[in-house]
Amino acid sequence: MIRVLLVDDQPLLRSGFRALLDLEDDIEVVAEAADGKEALALAREHLPDIALMDIRMPVIDGIEATRRIAADPALSGVHVVILTNYGLDEHVFNALRAGAAGFLVKDIVPEDFLHAVRVAARGDALLAPSITRKLIDRYVTQPPDVGTVAGLEELTDREREAVALVARGMSNDQIAAHMVISPMTAKTHINRAMAKLHARDRAQLVVLAYESGLVTPRNP
Repeated sequence: MIRVLLVDDQPLLRSGFRALLDLEDDIEVVAEAADGKEALALAREHLPDIALMDIRMPVIDGIEATRRIAADPALSGVHVVILTNYGLDEHVFNALRAGAAGFLVKDIVPEDFLHAVRVAARGDALLAPSITRKLIDRYVTQPPDVGTVAGLEELTDREREAVALVARGMSNDQIAAHMVISPMTAKTHINRAMAKLHARDRAQLVVLAYESGLVTPRNP
Protein backbone atom coordinates (compact mmCIF):
# COMPACT_ATOMS: atom_id res chain seq x y z
CA MET A 1 0.00 0.00 0.00
CA ILE A 2 1.35 3.40 -1.04
CA ARG A 3 0.69 5.98 1.68
CA VAL A 4 0.15 9.53 0.44
CA LEU A 5 0.09 12.90 2.19
CA LEU A 6 -1.72 15.63 0.20
CA VAL A 7 -0.45 19.17 0.79
CA ASP A 8 -2.25 22.09 -0.90
CA ASP A 9 -3.91 25.20 0.44
CA GLN A 10 -6.87 24.79 -1.94
CA PRO A 11 -9.43 22.32 -0.53
CA LEU A 12 -11.04 21.75 -3.91
CA LEU A 13 -7.77 20.60 -5.44
CA ARG A 14 -7.04 18.31 -2.50
CA SER A 15 -10.50 16.81 -2.86
CA GLY A 16 -9.95 16.19 -6.55
CA PHE A 17 -6.62 14.44 -6.03
CA ARG A 18 -8.03 12.44 -3.13
CA ALA A 19 -11.03 11.29 -5.13
CA LEU A 20 -8.69 10.02 -7.83
CA LEU A 21 -6.28 8.30 -5.43
CA ASP A 22 -9.05 6.71 -3.36
CA LEU A 23 -10.17 4.74 -6.42
CA GLU A 24 -6.89 2.81 -6.44
CA ASP A 25 -6.56 -0.39 -4.41
CA ASP A 26 -2.83 0.09 -3.78
CA ILE A 27 -2.90 3.78 -2.72
CA GLU A 28 -4.11 5.27 0.55
CA VAL A 29 -4.36 8.98 1.40
CA VAL A 30 -3.33 9.06 5.05
CA ALA A 31 -3.65 12.80 5.68
CA GLU A 32 -4.21 16.24 4.16
CA ALA A 33 -2.48 19.53 4.98
CA ALA A 34 -3.21 23.12 3.97
CA ASP A 35 0.28 24.54 4.59
CA GLY A 36 3.88 23.46 5.00
CA LYS A 37 3.89 23.61 8.78
CA GLU A 38 0.94 21.25 9.01
CA ALA A 39 2.55 19.04 6.37
CA LEU A 40 5.70 18.62 8.48
CA ALA A 41 3.71 17.60 11.54
CA LEU A 42 1.60 15.13 9.58
CA ALA A 43 4.65 13.71 7.79
CA ARG A 44 6.26 12.95 11.15
CA GLU A 45 3.03 11.47 12.46
CA HIS A 46 2.11 9.26 9.49
CA LEU A 47 5.46 8.67 7.71
CA PRO A 48 3.90 8.59 4.23
CA ASP A 49 5.69 7.18 1.22
CA ILE A 50 4.76 10.22 -0.88
CA ALA A 51 4.08 13.85 0.01
CA LEU A 52 2.33 15.60 -2.88
CA MET A 53 3.40 19.17 -2.14
CA ASP A 54 2.14 22.48 -3.48
CA ILE A 55 4.76 25.25 -3.65
CA ARG A 56 2.87 28.44 -2.87
CA MET A 57 1.25 28.06 0.56
CA PRO A 58 0.86 30.13 3.73
CA VAL A 59 2.86 29.79 6.99
CA ILE A 60 5.62 27.60 5.46
CA ASP A 61 5.80 27.24 1.70
CA GLY A 62 6.38 23.98 -0.15
CA ILE A 63 10.06 24.60 -0.82
CA GLU A 64 10.93 25.14 2.83
CA ALA A 65 8.75 22.20 3.87
CA THR A 66 10.56 20.04 1.32
CA ARG A 67 13.95 21.19 2.63
CA ARG A 68 12.99 20.31 6.21
CA ILE A 69 11.67 16.89 5.23
CA ALA A 70 14.83 16.14 3.24
CA ALA A 71 17.01 17.20 6.18
CA ASP A 72 15.20 15.05 8.75
CA PRO A 73 16.68 11.51 9.01
CA ALA A 74 13.40 10.28 10.48
CA LEU A 75 11.68 11.25 7.20
CA SER A 76 14.21 9.66 4.87
CA GLY A 77 11.52 7.40 3.42
CA VAL A 78 9.25 10.30 2.46
CA HIS A 79 9.49 11.23 -1.23
CA VAL A 80 8.29 14.76 -1.92
CA VAL A 81 6.64 15.34 -5.28
CA ILE A 82 6.01 18.99 -6.11
CA LEU A 83 2.62 19.98 -7.52
CA THR A 84 2.71 23.10 -9.66
CA ASN A 85 0.54 25.07 -12.06
CA TYR A 86 3.50 26.74 -13.67
CA GLY A 87 5.74 24.07 -15.17
CA LEU A 88 9.51 24.49 -15.01
CA ASP A 89 9.87 27.80 -13.19
CA GLU A 90 12.49 28.89 -10.67
CA HIS A 91 10.40 27.66 -7.76
CA VAL A 92 10.48 24.12 -9.16
CA PHE A 93 14.27 24.21 -9.52
CA ASN A 94 14.60 25.46 -5.96
CA ALA A 95 12.36 22.62 -4.78
CA LEU A 96 14.50 20.06 -6.62
CA ARG A 97 17.61 21.51 -5.00
CA ALA A 98 15.83 21.31 -1.64
CA GLY A 99 15.37 17.56 -2.08
CA ALA A 100 12.14 17.01 -4.02
CA ALA A 101 11.93 13.74 -5.92
CA GLY A 102 10.37 15.45 -8.92
CA PHE A 103 7.36 17.46 -9.89
CA LEU A 104 3.96 17.18 -11.54
CA VAL A 105 1.94 19.84 -13.31
CA LYS A 106 -1.54 19.97 -11.83
CA ASP A 107 -3.29 19.55 -15.17
CA ILE A 108 -1.63 16.16 -15.71
CA VAL A 109 -3.94 13.43 -17.05
CA PRO A 110 -5.13 10.99 -14.36
CA GLU A 111 -3.31 7.96 -15.79
CA ASP A 112 0.03 9.78 -15.80
CA PHE A 113 -0.61 11.14 -12.31
CA LEU A 114 -1.24 7.68 -10.86
CA HIS A 115 1.76 6.25 -12.67
CA ALA A 116 3.97 9.03 -11.29
CA VAL A 117 2.81 8.35 -7.72
CA ARG A 118 3.71 4.69 -8.08
CA VAL A 119 7.08 5.46 -9.65
CA ALA A 120 7.98 7.90 -6.88
CA ALA A 121 6.89 5.43 -4.21
CA ARG A 122 9.34 2.85 -5.59
CA GLY A 123 12.11 5.41 -5.24
CA ASP A 124 12.71 5.35 -8.98
CA ALA A 125 13.16 8.34 -11.25
CA LEU A 126 10.06 10.49 -11.41
CA LEU A 127 11.72 12.80 -13.91
CA ALA A 128 11.13 11.31 -17.32
CA PRO A 129 13.91 11.80 -19.89
CA SER A 130 11.85 14.57 -21.53
CA ILE A 131 11.64 16.44 -18.23
CA THR A 132 15.33 15.87 -17.56
CA ARG A 133 16.10 17.42 -20.93
CA LYS A 134 14.10 20.49 -19.91
CA LEU A 135 16.25 20.71 -16.80
CA ILE A 136 19.33 20.52 -19.02
CA ASP A 137 17.97 23.23 -21.28
CA ARG A 138 17.54 25.46 -18.26
CA TYR A 139 21.15 24.93 -17.20
CA VAL A 140 22.29 25.68 -20.74
CA THR A 141 20.63 29.08 -20.66
CA GLN A 142 21.31 29.82 -16.98
CA PRO A 143 24.25 27.71 -15.77
CA PRO A 144 24.58 27.72 -11.98
CA ASP A 145 27.65 28.62 -10.01
CA VAL A 146 29.80 25.51 -9.71
CA GLY A 147 30.25 24.49 -6.10
CA THR A 148 31.84 21.71 -4.10
CA VAL A 149 29.72 18.59 -3.64
CA ALA A 150 30.68 16.22 -0.83
CA GLY A 151 31.44 12.71 -2.03
CA LEU A 152 32.27 13.63 -5.60
CA GLU A 153 35.87 12.45 -5.24
CA GLU A 154 34.63 9.04 -4.05
CA LEU A 155 32.91 8.21 -7.34
CA THR A 156 34.54 5.60 -9.54
CA ASP A 157 35.06 6.35 -13.23
CA ARG A 158 32.10 4.15 -14.14
CA GLU A 159 29.89 5.84 -11.57
CA ARG A 160 30.89 9.25 -12.91
CA GLU A 161 30.04 8.10 -16.41
CA ALA A 162 26.65 6.79 -15.28
CA VAL A 163 25.83 10.02 -13.45
CA ALA A 164 26.81 12.07 -16.50
CA LEU A 165 24.46 10.01 -18.66
CA VAL A 166 21.62 10.43 -16.15
CA ALA A 167 22.20 14.17 -16.33
CA ARG A 168 22.04 14.00 -20.13
CA GLY A 169 18.52 12.64 -19.87
CA MET A 170 19.09 8.93 -20.47
CA SER A 171 17.01 6.15 -18.95
CA ASN A 172 18.62 3.17 -17.23
CA ASP A 173 18.19 1.04 -20.34
CA GLN A 174 19.83 3.70 -22.50
CA ILE A 175 22.68 4.06 -20.02
CA ALA A 176 23.19 0.30 -20.03
CA ALA A 177 23.34 0.21 -23.83
CA HIS A 178 25.74 3.17 -23.95
CA MET A 179 28.06 1.67 -21.32
CA VAL A 180 27.66 -1.88 -22.67
CA ILE A 181 26.49 -3.24 -19.33
CA SER A 182 23.26 -4.75 -18.03
CA PRO A 183 20.40 -2.47 -16.87
CA MET A 184 20.85 -3.87 -13.35
CA THR A 185 24.53 -2.91 -13.34
CA ALA A 186 23.63 0.55 -14.61
CA LYS A 187 21.12 0.92 -11.79
CA THR A 188 23.76 -0.26 -9.30
CA HIS A 189 26.23 2.39 -10.50
CA ILE A 190 23.56 5.07 -10.17
CA ASN A 191 22.42 3.93 -6.72
CA ARG A 192 26.01 3.86 -5.44
CA ALA A 193 26.62 7.34 -6.83
CA MET A 194 23.46 8.58 -5.14
CA ALA A 195 24.64 7.13 -1.83
CA LYS A 196 28.10 8.71 -2.11
CA LEU A 197 26.69 12.11 -3.11
CA HIS A 198 23.92 11.91 -0.50
CA ALA A 199 21.30 12.40 -3.21
CA ARG A 200 17.85 11.31 -2.11
CA ASP A 201 16.76 10.43 -5.62
CA ARG A 202 17.55 10.72 -9.31
CA ALA A 203 16.17 14.26 -9.57
CA GLN A 204 18.62 15.54 -6.98
CA LEU A 205 21.39 13.56 -8.65
CA VAL A 206 20.84 15.51 -11.88
CA VAL A 207 20.98 18.83 -10.03
CA LEU A 208 24.16 17.81 -8.18
CA ALA A 209 25.80 16.68 -11.43
CA TYR A 210 25.45 20.16 -12.89
CA GLU A 211 26.11 22.13 -9.73
CA SER A 212 29.29 20.17 -9.02
CA GLY A 213 30.65 20.69 -12.52
CA LEU A 214 30.68 16.92 -13.15
CA VAL A 215 28.52 17.71 -16.18
CA THR A 216 28.67 21.03 -17.97
CA PRO A 217 25.78 22.42 -20.00
CA ARG A 218 26.24 22.33 -23.71
CA ASN A 219 24.16 23.88 -26.41
CA PRO A 220 22.31 21.50 -28.73
